[in-house]
Amino acid sequence: MLLIGNGYLVTRSAVNSFIKGGCVALDGKKVKEVGTTDDLRKKYPDAEFIDAKNGVIMPGFVNMHNHIYSTFARGLSINGYHPENFLDILKGQWFRLDNELDNKMTLASGRVAYLDSIKNGVTTMFDHHASYGEVDGSLDALSQAADEMGVRTCLCYEVSDRNGEAQMKASVAENARFIKAVAQRNDDMQHAMMGMHASFTLSDETLEYAKSFTPEGIGYHIHIAEGISDVTDSLQRCGQPVVDRLYNAGILGKQTMAGHCIHIGPSEMQLLKDTETMVVTNPESNMGNAVGTPAAMTMMNKYGLTVGLGTDGFTNDLTESYKFANLIHKDHLADPNAAWGEVPTMLFENNPKMANHYFQTKLGVLEPDAAADVIVLDYSAPTPITADNINSHILFGMNGGNVRDTIIGGEVRMRNRELQGIDEAAVYADAQVQAQRLWDNINK
Repeated sequence: MLLIGNGYLVTRSAVNSFIKGGCVALDGKKVKEVGTTDDLRKKYPDAEFIDAKNGVIMPGFVNMHNHIYSTFARGLSINGYHPENFLDILKGQWFRLDNELDNKMTLASGRVAYLDSIKNGVTTMFDHHASYGEVDGSLDALSQAADEMGVRTCLCYEVSDRNGEAQMKASVAENARFIKAVAQRNDDMQHAMMGMHASFTLSDETLEYAKSFTPEGIGYHIHIAEGISDVTDSLQRCGQPVVDRLYNAGILGKQTMAGHCIHIGPSEMQLLKDTETMVVTNPESNMGNAVGTPAAMTMMNKYGLTVGLGTDGFTNDLTESYKFANLIHKDHLADPNAAWGEVPTMLFENNPKMANHYFQTKLGVLEPDAAADVIVLDYSAPTPITADNINSHILFGMNGGNVRDTIIGGEVRMRNRELQGIDEAAVYADAQVQAQRLWDNINK
């Protein structure tokens, strides 16, 4: 038994959503109960106790869209790279990077990304991988890294036609193999999807080929209309909008996750709603790539879509994305009232709800039988903290650096900002070796 108490307990549960001087009791991989610190310490006097020291205790964050392979782009300079648009960014940087990634690099980047997630309070991550330098076994490398760090993860490989038929088929095979492999684990720590890049790099034949290897109950993790090039390609080559094309190909559905959805129209939003397709937005990445702002407020308020929040490889700190999402929609709509309710719903409600399309243990809440995924944040509030204003305190007063303790599945992964059972220095030393090898290959 493990108790985490003496703090402001934010349970995100319909009952007892906020307890001052609160405590959560963990029994194995799940939450046993919540209550006041005094009550639970009396009830479980022999339990190990983590003192939140009047900080904030809350469920771990869920990142619904990441690209671990982007880890080694930090500080990278590519000879002759001067992008003028999003397509230039893809071809000039990301496609060149993933064409050189091998499994040693993938493993090293995975260790860093999952380690950094722990430090930022992210306990569950959905990743969208590409490493055309070595496809076979690449998801195993990420799986190994996730196991070593103890982070929940859902993985897929990015199927694309951009490197020819042989590598397209290899990427489908990697997805199919890994989907079967994680089904045998039965530990609810890892799951899998069929990954796809985007409509403009996928032929009709490839869509059908990938579908033939996708088991029932497994959906697709795909970018939709992130850049305008995706839209023009679908209209010119296929005679229909991107969402319509994917709907007709049988790609949409309640297990499918659509990344970005920036350049889609009302009828496409309705199709996403009709098929119960999940949408995940990535504000920092969108701003960095200058691709535009998705109509997330319209998707949520008019069409009732389930819209979540991801980082798209830009960061592993979801509180950063929370802040940027709050700002980008206000700025885009020129409306200071926009996004106050919708963005917290994305992060604190929709992300766990979406993740639970794959993970069986209830995520994103601290209540009996939910996942024992808990984080403690150092935070000295200059104003009172209440159930009504906790989201405002997180938005304006906290970031990933405030995370002091991270518990995943009942296992303490970070305590007092020290990673448990992980040689952080060794992880970063190996990462620098592998990153330099990658950079040398890119610029050779």
